[in-house]
Amino acid sequence: MMTRSCPKAAAARGGGAPLRLAAAPLFLAAALASACGGKPGAPPPAGPVEVGVVTIRPTSVTLTRELPGRTSAFRVAEVRARVNGIVLKRLFVEGSDVKEGQPLFLIDPAPYQAALEGARATLARAEATEANARLQAQRYADLVKDNAVSQQEYDAAVAGLKTAQADIAAARAAEQVARINVGYTAVTAPVSGRIGRSAVTEGAFVQAAQATLLATVQQLDRVYVDVPQSSTEVLRLRRELESGRLQGAGQGQAKVRLVTDDGREFPEVGALQFTDVSVDPGTGSVLLRALFPNPRGELLPGMFVRARIEEGIKPDALLVPQVGVTRDPKGTAVALVVGADQKVERRLLATDRVVGDAWLVTDGIKAGEQVIVDGLQKVRPGSLVKPVPAAGAKQP
Repeated sequence: MMTRSCPKAAAARGGGAPLRLAAAPLFLAAALASACGGKPGAPPPAGPVEVGVVTIRPTSVTLTRELPGRTSAFRVAEVRARVNGIVLKRLFVEGSDVKEGQPLFLIDPAPYQAALEGARATLARAEATEANARLQAQRYADLVKDNAVSQQEYDAAVAGLKTAQADIAAARAAEQVARINVGYTAVTAPVSGRIGRSAVTEGAFVQAAQATLLATVQQLDRVYVDVPQSSTEVLRLRRELESGRLQGAGQGQAKVRLVTDDGREFPEVGALQFTDVSVDPGTGSVLLRALFPNPRGELLPGMFVRARIEEGIKPDALLVPQVGVTRDPKGTAVALVVGADQKVERRLLATDRVVGDAWLVTDGIKAGEQVIVDGLQKVRPGSLVKPVPAAGAKQP
């Protein structure tokens, strides 16, 4: 059996000397293979890379805005002294719930009771004087007809009767004032709610002229949440509603939800009451006020909360999953999209806000386009890809 030898290899052996391949280095074997015209195996041409995509479709989304806010009581009633005197008793437990009309303090009523008795005596004297004047006027009315008394005397009797009637009216007013003052010595709750600490103790002297503060009652079964919003945002929202790009969230008041300072969502749903009519010149914001039920008294006045306010419904929103959006060095949102020729395109996106696990995109992408969300590390702009629906990805 004849073997074929490589001419270049034979020349390298110098006159046909046998070559000890077993002792030759590995690189020499490679050199021989190259000299004989052999080529190492090349990888087959690369095909399209399979990537997971999400097809962007318009969807109706209720847009919300989360803003910081503070709670305040639905009603705040300051209990103040309306008469002068010494506080004899405190009739409530600090921090408890009180009912409207419930006695809270007792101010010494003795001087006001004496003034009431004096007013009643003055009224009785005026009534007696009026009765005598009435009888005299009636007698003079009969006598003046017979010319037994002069017309001047009759007129004086009539005037005396009117004066006595006026004295009765004044005495009654004074008696009523004295009776009201006696009532003010028993200080009652003006509204139902929770009362705080007492501002005075037994034995303290309180004054009506200075309206001494005794305590404060706050209604907490409902609470207000005051939220400042930028006037720029208010104008933008109004323009979008007027242009139709954003639809109202329905008839009635917009719904509001709360997130407390510890990150827990408050179970009750509130309603937006009104938007203030003026802009704060210091902050450039407008105050929004929402009303929340507070049946368990969890919300206390002055708490810091975050309010999620429904702005409206966007009927044709384009949502791009957050996993498919990255940021370039300038902070611009970037997504990789499968083009018509199955090649990857790089898109710069204009994002508005996060909605769930997706970005609300206002520019940079169109409905029906496919955004790569799986296999981003395997492709780059211009790569040929084979798009398949992403496993486990929620298609908008």
